[in-house]
This record gives sequence, structure tokens and C-alpha cells, in this order.
Amino acid sequence: MSQITTHILDTTKGKPAAGVTIALLQQAGDTWQEIARGVTNNDGRIANLLAKETRLKSGIYKMKFFTQEYFAQDNTANFYPVVEIIFDVATTEHYHVPLLLNPFGYATYRGS
Repeated sequence: MSQITTHILDTTKGKPAAGVTIALLQQAGDTWQEIARGVTNNDGRIANLLAKETRLKSGIYKMKFFTQEYFAQDNTANFYPVVEIIFDVATTEHYHVPLLLNPFGYATYRGS
């Protein structure tokens, strides 16, 4: 399993959010550098955002979820065109960063 995984649940539909582009960025001083990109599968997951052997260095990272494109598929009005979750990687353990999403709100937590 990759060191970092994610999934998105569309809480309005009660179903996984498929087809959402997600970028993983690493903080580099005052800027962000994209290090990976993927699209959620039919289960709303990206299990292989990083190759298995890739280990993130300690530091600040950001997952950028391009939600506008997802909601546009169904002509659903939404408030957040992009959701960014910033988190601190302190060890080499597994990090799961899920997103609970609806057109006018979102929530996240540290998953397992």
C-alpha cells in the first residue's frame, strides 16, 4: 500500500465520488510543488497516488481536490470549486486523507 491514500464520499448522494482529480503538493518554502496527481476510481479512491516504494519526507503537504469538475458532470451548483487539505507528515507511517463532500460543504479527518 502507498504511504498516502485518499477517498471521497459524496454525502448528498451517499455514494463515492468518482472521477475527481486530486493533486498532492509539497510545501517548499513559500511555494507548493506538485509531486503526484490522480483521479478517483468508481469507489471514490486513489490507492496508488504514490508508488509503493516512494516515502514522503517529513514536512507540510497539501491534497488539492478539483471538485468543480466533479459537480459540473451533473450540473450541480456548488460553493467550493477546489478543496485543499493541508497536513503535516511527521513519520513514515501510512496517511489516509479522506474527504466527505457535498455541494455546499465538506469535512475531513485523519483516516487509517
